[in-house]
Amino acid sequence: MAQPVAVSKSIRKAAAVSEGLSEFSTEEIYREIIGRLGEDPNRAGLLATPGRVEKSMAYLTKGYAEDPAQILRGALFDEDYDEMVIVKDIEIFSLCEHHLLPFFGKVHVAYIPQGKVIGLSKIPRLVEVFARRLQVQERLTRQIADAIQEAIAPQGVGVVIEARHLCMMMRGIEKQHSSTVTSAMVGCFRQKETRSEFLELVRQPGTGGV
Repeated sequence: MAQPVAVSKSIRKAAAVSEGLSEFSTEEIYREIIGRLGEDPNRAGLLATPGRVEKSMAYLTKGYAEDPAQILRGALFDEDYDEMVIVKDIEIFSLCEHHLLPFFGKVHVAYIPQGKVIGLSKIPRLVEVFARRLQVQERLTRQIADAIQEAIAPQGVGVVIEARHLCMMMRGIEKQHSSTVTSAMVGCFRQKETRSEFLELVRQPGTGGV
């Protein structure tokens, strides 16, 4: 006999609130939030703000409507190449899921092919899909690596993200110069020699004059 599932009071309350809000548009909800912050949502400077915020959030979270596997499938090529491929200094902007504040920085992606390569422009596209969701940096790093591994089964994948988080800079401990570095190493990138080569190449200055 199936046992009843215990549901916490906070979850029940959240579900009830969500159901009650379903009759309101997202724009109306943002207008209510502005009012609860102590502002007048009807003053001239704020009249159009709820609509702008709705459009802004839709853009910043558009990654939920995009399929990373499909993006990669559109540019996979058979190629007899088995040396390291690196796309580095990919700019990212994402939203921390804990405070809905931005974090931003750079992503470095590398892989060693095993019969197939990815069109170079698709790697930044892949990064963008995962970054345009509510995220934590650790999960974002792993998702990028896993998506490439699943798409082409290379010998290995390495991903490093260096980012600064506004949730640490403009609130909380307010440390303006702190940054966070995360990495995900898959396959041969777990070997010391391969990982060291990747990290050394990432540290080298870019060739902006090329």
